[in-house]
Amino acid sequence: MNSQSDRGVENESVRVDPYDARWPGRFEQERIALEGVMGQSVTGGIHHVGSTAVPGLAAKPIIDILVGIEDLGSARVHIEPLRELQYVYAPYRSDEMLWFCKPSPAARTHHLHLVPTGSERYRDELAFRDYLRQHRDAADAYANLKRALAARFEHDREAYTEAKASFVREVLRRSLPGNHE
Repeated sequence: MNSQSDRGVENESVRVDPYDARWPGRFEQERIALEGVMGQSVTGGIHHVGSTAVPGLAAKPIIDILVGIEDLGSARVHIEPLRELQYVYAPYRSDEMLWFCKPSPAARTHHLHLVPTGSERYRDELAFRDYLRQHRDAADAYANLKRALAARFEHDREAYTEAKASFVREVLRRSLPGNHE
């Protein structure tokens, strides 16, 4: 069994599409719905992150959403109410976040990450998105890498993600104050 099956997430193939100008609107619809379900539990905002949040960037056609929360324990009360919005909880990196996919692990249109606002993961998700939005050359390099990796790891999402890790680390290093190159 692969690591994704072990964590309860089925291994949907990897597909990178050209940028779709409808992605921000799809995020906005979800943001409004999430505010309605989560209300005051949102402490750090609801953010469009990942590649679909970067104008012009090719991406897997899945809307990634980051919700800043106080802590993981108190956010667990949202697992059942989020089902009303078709979000399925999938324990993945459960020490960092509560992770959901919509409408199912086998056919995903959205990923939802509930992450404590004081965490490194929360900071990194926003820093990575913002750096790519501000540096077209880095976004283009990332798109080229993702296309190559999608072809190489079409049926292995975990390997695809792991193969991008060094690029992501380098972008995060560059995003730190004083490290802009």
